[in-house]
Amino acid sequence: MTELEKGPTGRRRGRGARERILGASQQLFRDQGINRTGMDQLCAAAQVSKRTAYQHFAGKDELVAEYLRRFDPGFMSGVFDRADLTPRERLLAAFEMPASTPLCPYLAAAVELHDPQHPASQYARDYKTAIAARLAETAREAGATDPGQLGEQLALLIDGASARTRVLDRESFSTAAAIAAVLIDNAIPTA
Repeated sequence: MTELEKGPTGRRRGRGARERILGASQQLFRDQGINRTGMDQLCAAAQVSKRTAYQHFAGKDELVAEYLRRFDPGFMSGVFDRADLTPRERLLAAFEMPASTPLCPYLAAAVELHDPQHPASQYARDYKTAIAARLAETAREAGATDPGQLGEQLALLIDGASARTRVLDRESFSTAAAIAAVLIDNAIPTA
């Protein structure tokens, strides 16, 4: 094996480098942010050379976009797909976040990147639009008089609770859930 076939620690590179890079990006971007994570650090954590990293990603911007594209928090889709809950209960379940939940990666990326044209910013917009649409769809199932408005209100509450939890370093989702319950009760006519 030639020196060019070995990674930075002398180990053979082989398959899986792309996944290791993405895995390292998930950990490092979440723990210290996108801007504070350099390619040297990512390569060291993924145990790949910079050359290998740039063979898989044209640059850090492409890596950030792929990180967000692949980040699919199963929690929200798991909430919307629960058949054991009524639509109203599913709306409230969206606020049952564990205390250890980090800041939403889409919010974090949008705040850090400052560029609405960045591919990662587009993924963030698409994801946030999709969550509001799923909330609106569930509100429609629950019988809300204006499901689109309720979906947007609940999406805003989720994002606000995520940001507030991060800034204050204390759980804010229970307060957001109490506000959501009032909004839901006001938007859904009683039988």
